[in-house]
Amino acid sequence: MSHASPQAASVPRHVAIVMDGNGRWARRRFMPRFFGHEQGVDTLLRAIDVFRRRGVEYLTVFAFSSENWKRPQEEVSGLMGLVITSVAKHLVRMAGEGVRIRIVGDRETVSPKLREAWERAERMTAGNRGINLSVAFNYGGRWDIVQACRKLLGSGVAPAEVDEAMLASQLAMSFAPDPDLFIRTGGETRISNFLLWQAAYAELYFTDCLWPDFGVEQIDAALESYASRDRRFGGIGVAEPEAQDG
Repeated sequence: MSHASPQAASVPRHVAIVMDGNGRWARRRFMPRFFGHEQGVDTLLRAIDVFRRRGVEYLTVFAFSSENWKRPQEEVSGLMGLVITSVAKHLVRMAGEGVRIRIVGDRETVSPKLREAWERAERMTAGNRGINLSVAFNYGGRWDIVQACRKLLGSGVAPAEVDEAMLASQLAMSFAPDPDLFIRTGGETRISNFLLWQAAYAELYFTDCLWPDFGVEQIDAALESYASRDRRFGGIGVAEPEAQDG
């Protein structure tokens, strides 16, 4: 069944995705889990292009959570290497297509080589004005809120002066509007510590489709679901924040 493209006026400005199901996708094909992660990278590259053509301005993907360090060491090492090789392989093309890349997460506990690859991607795309791709790596929503609090306390702000806007300005995604649509593939129906603060009023969309199979048809189905909803922001008329360029 094919899906028509949603109307531009109903397209979310910011889409966040938990890209779940790579390992199961590979296992069903009697392949190592790493093969699924490689296919997941290819799916992400295609998805970036589709979301860009649909008019989405910000795309944020959960690539590696702070809890993923508990996975087998071989898988973790493979994921780190995959990030580095993917940046080297695809960065020039993505930069040429106008993609602005940012990495959000705790950089202190990853290798210098990985940090260097991230910084190169951010430098090469800093002037781009196409779709904004944020890759959450070594990220957790609770970590994000804690690090924002620490920044405020470290700057000498009095507790009584702290408000929501001040705290939000210190979060890892302070440069972007809050997500309008939150997608999780792979059949799980939880947000798994991703963008806890920012997703407060996001429309949630869960699908059984495993991430490597998440193509144009599945993207358009998610966008159509979003377009059909009446966003009430909890019934209190909360205005959508403006994005900050930076």
